[in-house]
Amino acid sequence: MRRESSTLVVLAGEAGGGLLAELGRSGNVSVARAPAAGQHGAGQHGAGQHGAGQHGAGQPGAAGPAQARPAWETGALAMREAAGRQSGYVIVPDDPLADVAAAWRAMWDLAGGPGGAAAFEERAAEALAAWRDKRFELPDYYLVLATVQPGGTGPDLYLGPLRAARPRRVAVAVADGPGQAGRVLDALRSLEHGPWWPPLGELIEAARRFYAGGLAETQRALA
Repeated sequence: MRRESSTLVVLAGEAGGGLLAELGRSGNVSVARAPAAGQHGAGQHGAGQHGAGQHGAGQPGAAGPAQARPAWETGALAMREAAGRQSGYVIVPDDPLADVAAAWRAMWDLAGGPGGAAAFEERAAEALAAWRDKRFELPDYYLVLATVQPGGTGPDLYLGPLRAARPRRVAVAVADGPGQAGRVLDALRSLEHGPWWPPLGELIEAARRFYAGGLAETQRALA
């Protein structure tokens, strides 16, 4: 379990540079990104919430080289940056489970062929090994940027197995339309306390058994 004074929230979904910069300018909120390749240590993005939002968000060097890393490593570096922030909430757009989430979604796409399950297991094994090696911890909360779609959001690791395991650790902000930053900030203020995450191995096992075809909970969250 994390012991920092700030509340660390991983932002899952398509978060543009404009949104991150606006969040970083909000009171008591900062944004932490993984340093670009070749940079070392916390503080490369500058101290303070304004520097975090303006420098980390949309900076070409931060997004390009970091994409070559596995998601767990990028997320671990971003969380290390977040640990040095003094704001009440630290937004991290780099999720250590992003590769696992993408593989889990792809596994349910029948057009992708039979290799989807194997790809999920590979990504899950990589993340689990890093977690067991204490390279990263799960954040305090996941905040999912979700779009309202007629057919639902589709298979989603966060809104499916993760939310089923810890409903109060996964929140949703609707990403459609103007006022997106305001909805994210409202979601931050509405976060509830609840039991900490189970071990990552248990979450991955739950994802293996979870049926992605009926996310009624997702639809209620976005209504």
